[in-house]
Amino acid sequence: MKKLGKVLFYALLTLVVLLVVGISLTIGWRPILGPKARPLTARRFEATPQRLERGHYIATTLSGCTTGCHAPHDFSIRGGPVLPGMEGSGQVMPIPGLPGRVVAPNLTPDPQTGAGNWTDDQLARAVREGIGHDGRTLFPFMPYPNFRNMSDEDLASVVVYLRSLPPVHHELPATEIIFPVKYLMRSAPEPITEAVAAPDRNDPVKYGKYLVTLGSCRECHTPQEKGQAAPSMELAGGFPIGESGLIAASANLTPDPSGISYYDEQLFMQAMRTGYVKARQLSSLMPFEVYKNLTDDDLKAMFAYLQTLKPIKHRVDNSLPPTYCKLCRLKHGGGDQN
Repeated sequence: MKKLGKVLFYALLTLVVLLVVGISLTIGWRPILGPKARPLTARRFEATPQRLERGHYIATTLSGCTTGCHAPHDFSIRGGPVLPGMEGSGQVMPIPGLPGRVVAPNLTPDPQTGAGNWTDDQLARAVREGIGHDGRTLFPFMPYPNFRNMSDEDLASVVVYLRSLPPVHHELPATEIIFPVKYLMRSAPEPITEAVAAPDRNDPVKYGKYLVTLGSCRECHTPQEKGQAAPSMELAGGFPIGESGLIAASANLTPDPSGISYYDEQLFMQAMRTGYVKARQLSSLMPFEVYKNLTDDDLKAMFAYLQTLKPIKHRVDNSLPPTYCKLCRLKHGGGDQN
């Protein structure tokens, strides 16, 4: 019996060691232990006219926080404008194929249904580090991996602007992510413990990359499967967006002939501001109503950066019926031509 007990003990010990090594080398321990999160601080961001103006520009025009994801839209009207008086009030994300129900919360300072009781640092930590006010991991469709690059001053400006919004009482359901994604996504947040400097505006390509990153262009224009970006397909389009009655695949933004190699600055600015590429009309799911107020200099910088991307041959054509694409492994117009 003693010999059998030793055999069972060593067998169990071996199993535990293999399990520990397996978890360490694959998913890691964060799905089990919870996300990395720094302690909250009591910091408050001083409201100044400059911060209010800059925060308004980022939240409504560049990142589109309060006019894009965190607001309900009327897509029966071209451009899908925000429902009157609902800026920043949140919505259930109308994106097919997500692993569960993803809800962009109410960011207005309503104390019952919004962010009225959240501290400045709770907002700041959520925006750049992916930890909600209640300590949960935010689904990475909230582009905090991109917003990690947001400078400290731009972050302060966004928080100041959010505080200035009129409160909107808008009840929303909770986000519900399916198993195992709800645990795997705990590996995404990373604390920010050092200062994040402002971008160099004298270098159009570097500044354009900053703007494209804060604009979260990758989230729509890079094909995804269950929230994971397709390898080697950065900004190559094909990701279906929308819901029944209005679905379109994102365009290829790389400088390939199947993308935007034929664009010049003026055509890019026209598309971003009007939703037209010459006579061709873009889907209202492309938020040109958000981007139309970007400055000329910012749009030119964004275009300069996009021109430096690796060209990727990937045809996306919303005038054609969706078909399976072997490159991005999604269904979109022109998919069978890749």
